[in-house]
Amino acid sequence: MRWTPGRRSDNLQDMRGQTGGRTMGRGLPLGLGGLLLLLLLSVFTGRNFLEFAGPMLEQAPPSAGPAEGGPVTASPEEERLVDFMSFVLDDVQQVWHQQLGDRYRDTQLVLFRDGIRSACGIGQAATGPFYCPGDMKAYLDLSFFAELDRRFGAPGDFAQAYVVAHEIGHHVQNVLGLEAQMRQAQQRRPDLANELSVRFELQADCLAGVWGHSAAQRGRLDPNDIEEGLRAAAAIGDDRIQKMQTGYVSPERWTHGSSAQRVEWFRRGFESGDVRACDTFGQ
Repeated sequence: MRWTPGRRSDNLQDMRGQTGGRTMGRGLPLGLGGLLLLLLLSVFTGRNFLEFAGPMLEQAPPSAGPAEGGPVTASPEEERLVDFMSFVLDDVQQVWHQQLGDRYRDTQLVLFRDGIRSACGIGQAATGPFYCPGDMKAYLDLSFFAELDRRFGAPGDFAQAYVVAHEIGHHVQNVLGLEAQMRQAQQRRPDLANELSVRFELQADCLAGVWGHSAAQRGRLDPNDIEEGLRAAAAIGDDRIQKMQTGYVSPERWTHGSSAQRVEWFRRGFESGDVRACDTFGQ
């Protein structure tokens, strides 16, 4: 991506030096690592633990007390990555202010290491990036990008930007009331909980694509950036993760969608630049 470091965003909360968040709470935010854990439990026990993906996020109580901050020790490479996260955060939110006007309210991106307290419970690096509706913040351990590169074969700065844009897409869903509607639908139709979760995640992919469209229109993207984004979307599809972990695919246990679905919905948002193209529940 074409960007230049600047003053760090007021909405970037750097908690990499914090000392809280190491004790397990009742609820866990759900990210890539959390999905892998639930998937493995389902495979080895025969019970569908993925059905708890929604309630784990919805029912977790707020943690007591804030995490304690402290000095941050980081390499120049990591600090440059923080600068990039700051740039992407502000750029994505600028687009949503333009798209939604007064309806949009800024979210914060919280950077952490190992563990963090959130209104959804204790987040850990193993859970991957996540958005917590309880405090309306996105959370990210920067080590996830090394895993995205080495383990899932999706390197590049636009792949990293796609991850952030996806989590902010969840904030957009929350602001518009779509998150609450989806949870209510899951309660009414628990037999469709996985399918609804898939549609919800695919919508966040599409919303990330809407931002990507704007970035391209403004000359922010390099020639290979869109391929990086599509590769990242494909890399973390449920079918690919299941195949890596178990050797076979179980569509009934998906929560985020297949690689092909994630690529397709990101592409729809990217090509249209229109939120109306992201109606994953109506199609």
